[in-house]
Amino acid sequence: MMTKIKELIIKYKEIIIYVFFGGLTTVVNLAVFALFGKLLGDERYLITNAIAWFAAVVFAYVTNKIWVFESKSWSARVLAKEIPSFFAARVLSFVIEEVGLYVFVDLLAFNELSIKILSFEIGGELIAKALLAVVVVVMNYVISKLVIFRKKK
Repeated sequence: MMTKIKELIIKYKEIIIYVFFGGLTTVVNLAVFALFGKLLGDERYLITNAIAWFAAVVFAYVTNKIWVFESKSWSARVLAKEIPSFFAARVLSFVIEEVGLYVFVDLLAFNELSIKILSFEIGGELIAKALLAVVVVVMNYVISKLVIFRKKK
């Protein structure tokens, strides 16, 4: 039984690690979004999202490079290829998040929602962002795996 579990972990190691760091990236994204939402005001949620996106992309690039896809080279030539392609791929997820937030908040009135967890009030903007995060994490994995950190044959 333990060897079967070990085999599965080895087989799906990259996905397991990606989900772990994707989760941490989502936490960074949501935390920065919540923080700047408080600082700038909830009505500036699209600006707040841009700041959160940038912080999350920087965190994701480093963790993806080192632990998920194990891209070992830090040469200028490799970085000059990886960094722009990583950020460019993430621009698509940024656009999806911005449009999705606009739809959820302005068109579907998520800004009128709130839930209380423990003693924390969670607004509709953060709820919408969390829902969109699921789509973004899956999409970013596929793009990173197939394009940015693709293993050379």
